[in-house]
Amino acid sequence: MNILIVDGNEKEASSRYIKMNMRTQYEVYENVLNSLSSDDLNIQTIHPAISNNNLPQGINLDDFDGVAWTGSSLNIYDMTTSIINQIELAKELFTKKNKIFGSCWGLQVLVTAAGGKIRKNPKGLEAVVANDITLNKEGLDHPMYKGKDSVFNAFCWHYDDTETLPSNAKILASNNKSEVQSVIFDINDSNIWAVQYHPEFDPAWIAGLMKQREDILLKEGVFNEKKYFDEEINYFLNYKNLDHKINQDKYKDLINIRTHTLELSNWINNLKN
Repeated sequence: MNILIVDGNEKEASSRYIKMNMRTQYEVYENVLNSLSSDDLNIQTIHPAISNNNLPQGINLDDFDGVAWTGSSLNIYDMTTSIINQIELAKELFTKKNKIFGSCWGLQVLVTAAGGKIRKNPKGLEAVVANDITLNKEGLDHPMYKGKDSVFNAFCWHYDDTETLPSNAKILASNNKSEVQSVIFDINDSNIWAVQYHPEFDPAWIAGLMKQREDILLKEGVFNEKKYFDEEINYFLNYKNLDHKINQDKYKDLINIRTHTLELSNWINNLKN
């Protein structure tokens, strides 16, 4: 299968991950999709926040079975050139017959391009773990969540959320921080699955992000005290060596790669239909 990954990050953001000896967000996506697919994937990654000259010569947007859109540190309402480029790319993709999966920023770009509106979340930053995401009836019945618990936790980092959805969009999941934790819609011949969280992240990567952004997490009150931050980062770095019951009692759905990436596994399976 041919997969296009759209990296939402500007060069400076990706450079910060590299300096911390972390994979970039598009590398995280490349790795997880390859690990989840039983078929060989031919993955092409483009960087519209850096350059408009996205695809190599001889390759076009009709050549892909699926498109995955990464997260980003951008805020879509700033409408800089790197943001506008991505919105225009999404609109172009909507003219093709595509199955598109968006994570966090990916959701926000796709919703905006389809006529919705993103705002700064009045409830503030949701970071590290989005707790108690709950599937509604639409979510329980949707193939994105086949095999998923009705209430689950997910890795996340976002200041913004959806204020207005595209006209035919359906919410699949919510929590007390964001009403739109996942959404689906069709536009022209394209089918969109999008989540406000990050099923592609893993415990080691989120620990690296926590280390990079410790000051923000403490300032924003995600962790009320430094000791709670230390406990959380230690958990994600060392959960394999912790007592088995602690593993089961805490974020069991996050430390199990099958459960926390299930949305992506289901999307890959959907590409075959």
